[in-house]
Amino acid sequence: MDIPKTTERSPESSPRCIMGVKGLDDALGGGLPIHRMYLVKGNPGVGKTTLALQFLLRGAAAGETGLYITLSETKEELETVAASHGWDLAPLNLFELSSMQDHLLGETDHTFFHPSEVELNRITKALLSEIERVNPVRVVFDSLSELRLLAETSLRYRRQILQFKQFFAGRKATVLFLDDCTSEKGDLHIESLAHGVISLHRFTSDYGSTRRQVDIEKVRGVKFHEGRHDLILETGGMVVFPRLVASGQYRSFQQEAFAIGNPVLDAMLGGGLDRGTSNMFMGAPGTGKSTLAIRYAITAAQRGEKSLLFIFDETVRILLNRAEHLGLPLESHVKSGLIDIRQIDPAEISPGEMAHQIHRAVSEGETRMIVIDSINGYLNAMPAERFLNLQLHELLTFLNQQGVITIMVLAQQGLVGNMQSTVDLTYLADTVLLFRYYEDRGAVKQAMSVIKKRSGAKHERTIREMTVADGGIHLGPALEDMHGVLTGVPVLQSNPPPDHKK
Repeated sequence: MDIPKTTERSPESSPRCIMGVKGLDDALGGGLPIHRMYLVKGNPGVGKTTLALQFLLRGAAAGETGLYITLSETKEELETVAASHGWDLAPLNLFELSSMQDHLLGETDHTFFHPSEVELNRITKALLSEIERVNPVRVVFDSLSELRLLAETSLRYRRQILQFKQFFAGRKATVLFLDDCTSEKGDLHIESLAHGVISLHRFTSDYGSTRRQVDIEKVRGVKFHEGRHDLILETGGMVVFPRLVASGQYRSFQQEAFAIGNPVLDAMLGGGLDRGTSNMFMGAPGTGKSTLAIRYAITAAQRGEKSLLFIFDETVRILLNRAEHLGLPLESHVKSGLIDIRQIDPAEISPGEMAHQIHRAVSEGETRMIVIDSINGYLNAMPAERFLNLQLHELLTFLNQQGVITIMVLAQQGLVGNMQSTVDLTYLADTVLLFRYYEDRGAVKQAMSVIKKRSGAKHERTIREMTVADGGIHLGPALEDMHGVLTGVPVLQSNPPPDHKK
């Protein structure tokens, strides 16, 4: 049987209600479908009130009438929240039900805090009367916990929610119901009736700042960005950092090797680091990994390309001072804006916020090189180690598809002998440079080798002595007369193999 065609507009193309929360509208695919009822739930302190006020103020800025119905917070408490963000609630209509308690209940023995069917009916009547008077386009109902107490039974509570849903459907209003999740687990009445559910979460770690996330559990009829997204509450409101998805984000770029200008090193790398690749510099602390990463950023700046450096293990001042003593002109390029250095506190920043900074720098700032120094610090910024590989894989895929050269510095445990890492990420890297200390005739020296390179021309497999001085990295001949350099205690060979490249 043929299905008749319809000219009605699909849900995907229906008008959206802009939330006014940075990043949340992107995660929602453009906002919430208008004229629907939604649930925003979360434990106390996650940011429900902040989100609701931003929702109403965004509507007020667009000329839409907003109404905030509060059963739990007072007008003074709402104004305090608004003042902390620098907001003026004058454009909004505030209906504080608790202040009208005596007027609604008259001289009866019923009180707002001892629910009964009489109280529920009177309060519902007052709410609907106020909504009809204001005729709002956007409504916030705070909160369902008080309504649930007033209803007493699940059946009466569900009927009340249905009554509100039917009432609002006829008024073409977009409604947010706030719930502080104080009800018993398994109470899914409002979840099943709401057109969409947004859940806010709050995590307290053993050390560092509290982490918050938003989970868009459902929005009927539209596509949205599933999964949990990091968020922060700052002066000015809530900011959401949508989880980075690399698929579909590709920019054409010229496939070429980025040479640093050091003939020996460029030859070892088969011409240089290829654009659109992730590269790992790994080794013991102090072996020159960060210095080489800085040298690459400076080379990019000398060619007019922007670089972004995330440093976890030292301050900007110490980094600039170290570069100056090595003869590296880092500070001048920082002042010119070609190199951006951001000092990261892993106890304060979330992975989503850092990924957002990188995405913005690449998409809007035309950054062509990213340096993460170090991956150890990036690991400490993770809520749990098991998420590191997934988040880093998505981030590196995005950067590779944008033609960005990514350099990750990984400090291994120990100084000589068997080196270990807290996490193995070498499989994510297209190129791996290994740095080592080794003993030679009573002196501690440094060595470097290219262990892996997926793209571009064939790379050398030699191990060369390396020194850091006079503004850069200097590489000597291949250590052909030594065996076991990477172990830290090499042994001299009397007959070195003849096929090594000098």
